[in-house]
Amino acid sequence: ENTVLLIMTASHQKNLVLAETVAAAASHMGIENRVLDLTSLEIGLYSSRQHETGPGQDFAQLQSAMTAADGLWVCAAEYNGGVPPTLGSAIAWLSTECDDFREMFTGLPVALSTHSGGGGQKVLTTMRTQFAHLGSTVLGRELASSDWKEANPDSISAMLTALQKLMN
Repeated sequence: ENTVLLIMTASHQKNLVLAETVAAAASHMGIENRVLDLTSLEIGLYSSRQHETGPGQDFAQLQSAMTAADGLWVCAAEYNGGVPPTLGSAIAWLSTECDDFREMFTGLPVALSTHSGGGGQKVLTTMRTQFAHLGSTVLGRELASSDWKEANPDSISAMLTALQKLMN
């Protein structure tokens, strides 16, 4: 059975382009992958009140993608020094709706990347803290790009190689 890399983007503009760039590089390296754009899913913003009515019609798609993933690559812009609401909300819904939530993240190899207007170091640090808290194995290397600094293809390849080793 092939291992699958889930490439998740938390915004649909330049981070979706970054996700597609990573997907193309992964495919070129023979890594089976899937891009999941959180902004395209009908999943409500998590809150304790919203929890009573449930996550929304596309939650099963998020849950099955996460359950099938042997590795995760996250592309997220920096929103006011933190993660995009779509990402925080998706993780909150997974943690409250899935019986296997801990198993879903424990030991999961995770790569972090951003295309951000402000450089993105804060969102990378925030994601690193959050995914480590969830028990994931976060790559030491991360990818930051912006309008003035393109994503380095060598960094993408090196990160994919490291993920591939952890996924097998």
